[in-house]
Amino acid sequence: MTTRSVQYSLQNRIATIRIDDGKRNALSPQVLREIYQAFDQAESDRATVIVTGRESVFSAGFDLNVMKRGGFKALRMLRAGYALPARVLAYPYPVIAACNGHSLAMGVFLMLSADYVIGTRGDFKIAANEVAIGLTMPRVAAAMLHHRLSPAAFQRAVTLSEIFDVDAALDAGFFDTLVDSDDLMTSAENRAIEFEKLDLQAHAASKRRIRAALIRKIRLSIPLDLLDAALMGLRGARPR
Repeated sequence: MTTRSVQYSLQNRIATIRIDDGKRNALSPQVLREIYQAFDQAESDRATVIVTGRESVFSAGFDLNVMKRGGFKALRMLRAGYALPARVLAYPYPVIAACNGHSLAMGVFLMLSADYVIGTRGDFKIAANEVAIGLTMPRVAAAMLHHRLSPAAFQRAVTLSEIFDVDAALDAGFFDTLVDSDDLMTSAENRAIEFEKLDLQAHAASKRRIRAALIRKIRLSIPLDLLDAALMGLRGARPR
């Protein structure tokens, strides 16, 4: 029996999606599949969502073991990962990311697709490290960074793989607020209760209106990014 790495719980129309693979919360094919299933369940429950991780890590990005092996399984993982921000951006109810620690690469792009991002004070790293490990920044990833970051921080994040501490991440736009670790989930739940008071039809319609171009750009970019990944794999590029 396969152990689930994503837990789903629902209370008072607030769904908590907790990623916990017992390690670094790598976004493997299984974990990605379970995240999609959790969002589908939350939408069926008409729930505001809190996405969080385990202990001191939100997510360290794609599963390196799958990436190193390459082939169709790696490309399917990339396709699912690159499409995930569009799924979250279009989710019709509020989404809160409760970032409880380190967030890297694809973990960052998942985090930035939320409507509201809460960071945790501590010695944590936030980075899109593609360029540092020899990869051209994927179009989908660049679009997500551009969606949230200040112009100067965007340039440094993409071209220099800058590693942001939590205070710099707040200033750059990765986070909307910072809280102590003991207060993270309480703060996220309080925000969820606050957001439940919105007119949720207007919330969903407004998201569709202001994000239509971004979602379209992500969907059009996915096959181009997959082609790049396939070509780089054939050339022996270092995996993420």
